[in-house]
Amino acid sequence: MIFAQKLRRGGEYLQNEEYLNPETFAKQFYEPAVNLLGSLIGGFIFEQEYQRSQDRIPPKEMAGALNGFFESIPRDDRYHIELRTESYLCDWVFEVLEKHGVGQVLSHWTWLPPLRKQFAKSGGRFFNSGRQSLIRLITPIGMRYEEAYVKAQPFNKMLEGMLQPQMIEETADLMRAGIEKGMRVNVLINNRAGGNAPLIAQQVAEKFLLARP
Repeated sequence: MIFAQKLRRGGEYLQNEEYLNPETFAKQFYEPAVNLLGSLIGGFIFEQEYQRSQDRIPPKEMAGALNGFFESIPRDDRYHIELRTESYLCDWVFEVLEKHGVGQVLSHWTWLPPLRKQFAKSGGRFFNSGRQSLIRLITPIGMRYEEAYVKAQPFNKMLEGMLQPQMIEETADLMRAGIEKGMRVNVLINNRAGGNAPLIAQQVAEKFLLARP
């Protein structure tokens, strides 16, 4: 409602009138959520949809828009941004994240580069002022949501050839990198990343523990 530039309505993608509207976010989401859950909320993820080339704005312009938004909403150290367009993972945007203490969500997702490359683009920095980091394992790289969903259902087992081993290795590496810098690393796993989220989590944990000194 707040972070998507376009919303799907009746089979069409229409311009979102509430895009980056600070008042709508504060009054309709943030304040009710905090009043209800308070300190039980671990984090807020602002997820932006993938921008096709014809819909993208210059990265510097995107950074300016994000800066205006975060300057206008309630201060909180639990904010994180998931940008699904690689061209927006740039210095202009990272400067805004650092300024406002907003975390960069590292997402293993269809059209994004590998996790390690996303992290390298930021210079290996963690931006969240609350010392929290988020990694999302959503879909295999190069596989659309719909295809991943069809392959993975009924989500009760791992599927041969679906899980990308690099995802497991890079997740464990990023967990270690975060911990070394005093971060709490949260890994959110979707069934569509390989067939069954608990079994994927088990592989991540094993890889992480295997490399501990």
